[in-house]
Amino acid sequence: MDNKRLTTLAAAIAVGLSSTASAQVLEEIVVTAQKRSENLQDVPISIAALDNSTVTAVLSGGADVLALSARVPGLYVESSNGRVAPRFYIRGLGNIDFDNAASQPVSVIMDDVVMENVILKSFPLFDIDQVEVVRGPQGTLFGRNTTAGLVKIDSKGPSQEFEADLGLTVGRLGTVIAEGGIGGGLSETLSGRISFLANRRDDWIDNLFTGADDVEGGHEEFALRAKLLWEPSDDLNALFTLRWRDLDGPASYFRANILTPGSNRLNQNFDRDGVYHDAGEAIGDMEQWGFTAKINWDLGDMVLTSITGFDDGKRDAFGDIDGGFGASFLPVEFPGPIPFPSATGGTADTDQFTQEVRLASDTAESFRWQAGFYYFESELVDVTDPGFVPPSTVVRDDELWALFAQGAWDLNDRTTLTAGIRYTNDEKELNAFNNPGAPVPTTNLEDDELSGDISVTYRVNDDVNVFGRYARGFRGPSIQGRDIAFFGQPSTAASEIIDSLEFGVKSELFDDQLRANVTAYVYDIEDLQLTAVGGTGNNVQLVSVEGGAGYGIEADILWAASENLTLAAGYAYNYTEIEDPNLLVPVCGSGICTPTDPLVDSPAGLVAQVDGNPFPNAPRSTFNVTADYVYPLSNGNEVFFGLDYVRVGRTEIFIYESREFNHSGNSELGLEVGYSMNNDQYRFSLFGRNVTDEENLIGGIDFNNNTGFVNEPRVWGLTFRGRWE
Repeated sequence: MDNKRLTTLAAAIAVGLSSTASAQVLEEIVVTAQKRSENLQDVPISIAALDNSTVTAVLSGGADVLALSARVPGLYVESSNGRVAPRFYIRGLGNIDFDNAASQPVSVIMDDVVMENVILKSFPLFDIDQVEVVRGPQGTLFGRNTTAGLVKIDSKGPSQEFEADLGLTVGRLGTVIAEGGIGGGLSETLSGRISFLANRRDDWIDNLFTGADDVEGGHEEFALRAKLLWEPSDDLNALFTLRWRDLDGPASYFRANILTPGSNRLNQNFDRDGVYHDAGEAIGDMEQWGFTAKINWDLGDMVLTSITGFDDGKRDAFGDIDGGFGASFLPVEFPGPIPFPSATGGTADTDQFTQEVRLASDTAESFRWQAGFYYFESELVDVTDPGFVPPSTVVRDDELWALFAQGAWDLNDRTTLTAGIRYTNDEKELNAFNNPGAPVPTTNLEDDELSGDISVTYRVNDDVNVFGRYARGFRGPSIQGRDIAFFGQPSTAASEIIDSLEFGVKSELFDDQLRANVTAYVYDIEDLQLTAVGGTGNNVQLVSVEGGAGYGIEADILWAASENLTLAAGYAYNYTEIEDPNLLVPVCGSGICTPTDPLVDSPAGLVAQVDGNPFPNAPRSTFNVTADYVYPLSNGNEVFFGLDYVRVGRTEIFIYESREFNHSGNSELGLEVGYSMNNDQYRFSLFGRNVTDEENLIGGIDFNNNTGFVNEPRVWGLTFRGRWE
């Protein structure tokens, strides 16, 4: 469905379903992007929020965190690891590295704790209160430094009021989902909430090599979260959170030669319902648990906050990454050329400890401040088995500490100045064992840096705010040890520094019926950290790029079109450019793809000059729209209709450009229609996800053949939801 058809559909909804009743007023959105509860319209940052109903809708077919991709302007999410290890991108900044130890410029914060390792970032979304996407450098206040932005996920908390909810879903492909939560007061000072998720899908993919039907594609996932809130006095409270998750699932499904040389379109080798794997079943299993203690102590004009977190995750993975069977030196190879069989797997065990102590003012005065200390420590033991040599073990240790402070001054009734500063010390160490190649000495990296931001907000009137913000962000040095398993040495990259400038307008117009927020930004990066993946050497190597730049615009619009109809839309345009005339990267390991960059011969084969290229997996544009219509009946009953649509523009998959490894116009449509009873206490609905069954190329593997992987198939089903208070 193209944008013109979607616009026509939205217009038809607005005209055909709008009532003569007066339009509703938009509710205030409260965010905590600056570690205070604030109206989204007052925060001098480009930020978007997704509420529980929106998140629930996009996950209704059993999807994971990847379903958040493009749901707000400028956010992109993808993975080559199935339901584990998602990769986030904001304003084009991210990391295509599939390794467990890969550093990411986008932070994911779950219930106030930074989930640093990509494994931990895949914790499932359920019983969600709100998801905030904060765009631009955010290192001053939050955890580890982030040059791109952050995704902040908050689950529902306990209170003294009784509340219970339950959701049951059955759908196509044997999809069954049960989720819910229950909470309330346990005593005068204690309240609790426990929530759960059970999410499964039957195997539905045939192995066309073995002839076995329905042997892959399914998953079983269980997750629990328990929260206990202790409030012994008006001045002191402590929130304890325990989370656990177990996943029995697949890796991504790699399909050989589904891209014809010279084209990025899926060809006749692609079969949505089948794979040609000769190395065994894809595996993407995961077990994860964590604990958080958050303590707030009111000291009068100040509040002291302590947040302690511990998280642990174990992953077991295996994938047939040549995507087919046989080889060119064997009697048979299919589909298409397969120079050699390739399958890889391994295990990873990571844990992290975080401690934050923050002191913040708690007054309504014109000057507000907060300051604190942050500590982070983690270890990753990663065992990689490439299948043709003994497994190699890499042990990665990270340690970071930081001091930060922020202040906000109301210069007058209309103008607020906000400034923050942060000092960070970041250390990393890598040790390798059982290395099949040359001995690998211990690799140590350390750096420290000052970062911060300054912004000015001006209230034009009660309905319109304008702001300007300058931010300097920092991402510490990185180590990549994946090549050790393939007879290589670790690669490193220097610290990444970003200078970002943005200007925005936030408005609520027509008696609070229309909310329109627009931000324009420009940024410049020194020592941009990118990853070169693939090529004839099957490389996974960090490259420290001399520089990079980007600029763009983001728009979020929410309109209460009538008392019953709400429309929302978001658009982002993002231009990125690599600035390094000396940067050369390996290309086209298969020898059958078509690079479009200037090529140079080297001892390692052809390499490409990539100066001027866009960043990898940086969509030139993203677009999303939603429509929610409610038709009231008698006795508090309603009929409701929901539509959501996303579209992603031109996206290069790797650092170098080629005719094959890119996509443009990827889109998905979701629909829901249902009936609610007793003031929304009970809801029955029919839903569809990816209802047009779009087959979107998401990523590729570049070293053996033109292998790719695609999005989730169409899923439809029935859902019941109940709520009791």
